[in-house]
Amino acid sequence: MIKINLLPHREAKRKQKQAAFVALMALGAVLGVVVVLMVGAYNASRISIQEERNRVIANANAELDVKIEKIAGLKQEIEALKARQQAVEDLQGDRNQPVYLLDELVKQTPEGVYLKAFKQDGQRVTLSGNAQSQERVAELLRNLAGNSQWLERPDLTEVRAVSLDKNKAGRKVVEFTLGVNIKRPRDIDAAAEAAAAAPAAGARKTGAAKTAAAGGDQA
Repeated sequence: MIKINLLPHREAKRKQKQAAFVALMALGAVLGVVVVLMVGAYNASRISIQEERNRVIANANAELDVKIEKIAGLKQEIEALKARQQAVEDLQGDRNQPVYLLDELVKQTPEGVYLKAFKQDGQRVTLSGNAQSQERVAELLRNLAGNSQWLERPDLTEVRAVSLDKNKAGRKVVEFTLGVNIKRPRDIDAAAEAAAAAPAAGARKTGAAKTAAAGGDQA
């Protein structure tokens, strides 16, 4: 006997396929939401960690800024103390400057030059006097510039011929005014240290040159 199925089987299969498709779509949507939530949670965790690191770095920078300000303040205080100490040392050393000045003027003033007055303003000394000729004035300048331990950088500011007598036909002399710097004791000490260090540096260079020459000969 032949059996014939008269039910709408194609429609049933279509409905089954539609139901399966809808189920797959729903599953895909659920999986997508889960993935998005997981990625979002991971990113939020990483952002939170990075923000915490940024806060730690910012706090460390703030502490360093405070320490730097304290160090800068300490440096300023140290510099101020050094300046005050140097000022005190200069005052103590400058007490003997008139003695050094008179001693140097006695040593460096050539014959034929007569000093009338001198005035000190800080480290600058102004000298005035008479000389038999301009050559004597030039000799005094050379002595002050090259032979004096305490005096340096002389500068002739005025020189003129004048008459010693009221009569214009009287004996003529050269009247001059010059300025010169007087050194401080610390300047003398620094110059002495530099002079002592120069031969040692030259000896080191000579020794290095000899060593290099010996190495070249051996090669």
